[in-house]
Amino acid sequence: MRDEAEKDVLTRRGFLGVSSAALAAAGMRSVESIAGQEQSDYKPKSDRATSTPGPTNAALDAANPDSGNPPPTDAGGVQTFKYPFSFGHKRLHEGGWSREVTVRELAVSKTLAGVDMRLTAGGVRELHWHTAAEWAFMLYGTARITCIDGEGRSFVTDVKENDLWFFPPGIPHSIQGLAPDGCEFLLVFDDGNFSEYETVLLSDWMAHTPPEIVAKNFGVSQKALAKMPKKELFIFQAEVPGPLEEDRRIAGGALGPSPIDFAFRTMQMPPTKRNKSGEVRIIDASTFKVSTTAAAIVTLKPGGVRELHWHPNADEWQYFFAGKGRMTVFATGGRARTMDFETGDVGYVQKTLPHYVENTGTTDLKFLEMFKSSYYQDLALSEWLAHTPPELVAAHLHLDKATLDALPRGKTVLMPE
Repeated sequence: MRDEAEKDVLTRRGFLGVSSAALAAAGMRSVESIAGQEQSDYKPKSDRATSTPGPTNAALDAANPDSGNPPPTDAGGVQTFKYPFSFGHKRLHEGGWSREVTVRELAVSKTLAGVDMRLTAGGVRELHWHTAAEWAFMLYGTARITCIDGEGRSFVTDVKENDLWFFPPGIPHSIQGLAPDGCEFLLVFDDGNFSEYETVLLSDWMAHTPPEIVAKNFGVSQKALAKMPKKELFIFQAEVPGPLEEDRRIAGGALGPSPIDFAFRTMQMPPTKRNKSGEVRIIDASTFKVSTTAAAIVTLKPGGVRELHWHPNADEWQYFFAGKGRMTVFATGGRARTMDFETGDVGYVQKTLPHYVENTGTTDLKFLEMFKSSYYQDLALSEWLAHTPPELVAAHLHLDKATLDALPRGKTVLMPE
């Protein structure tokens, strides 16, 4: 018994000594860093090793080939950075519908959230405002937007496919679909926790204010307010509005129109970059003065690549609205993950993480890059290497002079040029 007791003491002492050193070392490595080492050098020699003979969702597997059979360069655990709008709950109303992707649907998306909305001809997104800024991109059809600026002056205009608008927090506004078939548009809010259920709505405000106060405020009798809605409208059907100029004239009143242009005609702006692989239009406060959300509208030709790059100043929220592509995000700790994207998908890349987007389809790939920043900024691998002493680059990548000389000399954005 004495020998066993001494052995137990020695064992515990040894464990404590070893475990203290191990815990100290482990404390210097995050769980994510450890996950980065969990990769296999195995290269399948046949389809059998990668097959899924058990129950599976064939349609989802086909749409996500780089998840089912990832490239050998993927490594470790990288947080999911894709969520399809098709998975979102759709709020249906007589005048249209809406669905959202927020941090609740896509956990990594902490700085920005998106809403996809459809309005019929005459359908109205009722008068309202948000605590977050609203950046919008017209996907289809035409709409009439209205607001007042901080001085109470009106802004009324019509927008069409590819046009933008921006409403700062607290600026009251409305959106209405026009003939012949209304519109669909994407709304991006500078708060990942945003929800379309948490909006200051005119109808909701009035329904939750004592009727005698509303009557006093408007200078009318309570009887005159008897038909006011008892709950929010959110989206509702109305008649298609009349001529734009007439609405502008009436809304302008004694103050006249706002000098601030809350809309932006994207296609009237020349591409920021264009080559045989596609084009990019960058819109931020330098071109769209009122906006505090920066954006890039990217079109990639089949086989084209949005070059290896990263964004030092903000997370990137993406919306893919045409075509098919894939993206690899490289994270700290030697981790990397590739995911596939198609029309209607939302993507997200955290600030400073390197990535690319490749067109893997047979038609143009079109997507938005969105940033919670008043200015757009990116750094490209090619410009980093071009402005680093070549001997140092060669020493890192083991490249001969001919290969080094062939590398792009600066930021190309879209490849091949």
